[in-house]
Amino acid sequence: MFYYLLKYVILGPLLRLVFRPRIEGLDNIPESGAAIIAGNHLSFADHFLMPAVLKRRITFLAKAEYFTGPGIRGRLTATFFRSAGQIPVDRSGKEAGQAAIREGLGVLSKDELLGIYPEGTRSHDGRLYKGKVGVAVMALKAQVPVIPCAMIGTFEAQPPGKVIPKVHPVTIRFGKPLDFSRYEGMENEKAILRAITDEIMYAILMLSEQEYVDQYAAVAKAEEAAAAKERKFPRLPLS
Repeated sequence: MFYYLLKYVILGPLLRLVFRPRIEGLDNIPESGAAIIAGNHLSFADHFLMPAVLKRRITFLAKAEYFTGPGIRGRLTATFFRSAGQIPVDRSGKEAGQAAIREGLGVLSKDELLGIYPEGTRSHDGRLYKGKVGVAVMALKAQVPVIPCAMIGTFEAQPPGKVIPKVHPVTIRFGKPLDFSRYEGMENEKAILRAITDEIMYAILMLSEQEYVDQYAAVAKAEEAAAAKERKFPRLPLS
């Protein structure tokens, strides 16, 4: 109930008024049945803009930190995400990844839309990073199509660290559904999962026209943070 209140009464109309998003390829979203919408992730606003333009409800796998933040702000954020039907996902460790897959398959088993960001985290610099194979596992196990999606302009509207978004043109592009039925029963083949994931990321890249980095975003963030720390606190040479 709260999901539809947000979409049609509270948040949806406001987002459409402020950002006036341009929508392309909306007819690529099936009117019924399960499907995965896999998109790039540039901004916190992505969570709200995509659902606002879709006719059907979509459930995202959201990072667990949104549900465990401290203080009043943390509790409000957790309440918001739970009320909107989003699913918390612990992103630490292999078992956590398996739990995310189980949750996602649960959504798909109800013939619903599942939203996922294969990069695993927001891009910190606007580039598109290597995708994780969980999206491929779910596509094969649930035997559903994957619809690539590109959010364009949301990084400029609300880059990481910016709380209040600014008005900036936003385009949301949905690509043709990708069918991976030819790989049915091969969800345990690592090479197949990598190939499927790369095909999905390439489709997103063609829609978004971002620069691509063949590295996981989390690794790139950690390396840049370490380099920044080294510049701020350089190591003294050993005598």
